[in-house]
Amino acid sequence: MDIQKKRRIGIAAVALIVVLAVAYGFMPKPVPVDVVPAARGLLRVTVEEQGKTSVKDRYVISAPVSGFLRRIELKAADPVEQGMQVAFIEPARSQALDPRSRAEAEEAVASARANLNAARQQEHAAKADADYATDRLERFKSLYERRSIAKDTLDQAASESKRARAVHSSAAAQANAAGAELARAERVLENYGAGRAVSSRDIVAVQSPVQGRVLRLLRESEGAIGAGEPIMEVGNPGNLEVRVEVLSSDAVKIGKGTRVLFEHWGGGVPLSGVVRVVEPGGFTKVSSLGVEEQRVVVLVDFTTPREVWESLGDAYRLDASFITWEGKDVLQVPAGAAFRSGKGWAVFVVEDNRARLRAVRAGRSNGLSTEIVSGLKEGETVIAHPDDTIEDGTRVTPAAA
Repeated sequence: MDIQKKRRIGIAAVALIVVLAVAYGFMPKPVPVDVVPAARGLLRVTVEEQGKTSVKDRYVISAPVSGFLRRIELKAADPVEQGMQVAFIEPARSQALDPRSRAEAEEAVASARANLNAARQQEHAAKADADYATDRLERFKSLYERRSIAKDTLDQAASESKRARAVHSSAAAQANAAGAELARAERVLENYGAGRAVSSRDIVAVQSPVQGRVLRLLRESEGAIGAGEPIMEVGNPGNLEVRVEVLSSDAVKIGKGTRVLFEHWGGGVPLSGVVRVVEPGGFTKVSSLGVEEQRVVVLVDFTTPREVWESLGDAYRLDASFITWEGKDVLQVPAGAAFRSGKGWAVFVVEDNRARLRAVRAGRSNGLSTEIVSGLKEGETVIAHPDDTIEDGTRVTPAAA
């Protein structure tokens, strides 16, 4: 009897252990979560964009006339003085003649030379007639003084002498015109591309309008250039500003005097600046994803001493952070810890290894941290990134670091 009783007690104990093991297996296990304490500290709300440095007073030197630009001897970063001659423009070179045009030009030269010879011969003939008429008039004067001829005969000889001189002058003028025509035809055949000497009075010197340095050469090699075509940019590289293109929805939060921090510019410490101008007009820009955006240009002046950022040059990239709000002693939690619950905000507070849903009043957020105005005390532990598995009363355990 005692043996059977012991056997029943053993079977009951085994059954109880199995039941407890099964029950334990179906019990929910604590969910590992990341926890952080609510803490006070500095909170900044910023607008983040990329910007580029730019010389404030930039001057683009352009060609005042069309012509042939000589090679620019200056290099980028070379100093220039106000009124310094930085470029020289010669008269435009003539185009090279193709075989047909050259043949026509040679025929024009031959024709002009023949016309010149004919005009010179006519000039010689007219000169001979004029000399004869002049000599004849002198003889008639002598005869008239001896009363051998009538006055009318003398007057007729004088008229013929004048007519002969006029014909000679006309022939001489025609010969000069034929000579000019021959010179013009011969000039067409000249090779203007083979280093033809140019008079200094024909060269236009381009001067720098200000003192500074060459920022960029837009044309360096010699060649034909049109009026108004840019040659180089000059300015003072030490007088920099930062040009930032921000979304129009962010630009309304930024005003004159807004503080700016610049990071990832290559130096060891962030730079500071202040907004000088928020341009009143926006423009459309297509983003890298193909989305049209309305952007506004914001100009920022450095407030950090120049010796800190003197290594910066024109068109250098910086990451700009516009500080639209700042608090020094703000109770805050990670931005992912606060979430919408009904019409307000809530967080999960860890109490006795269980998640407890608590309604809070959230303030400003910078995307990384969120201000807690009320509903939470400093030092209380909250779940940093609650997911769908977390509910009010869920058992939790801190995740291993």
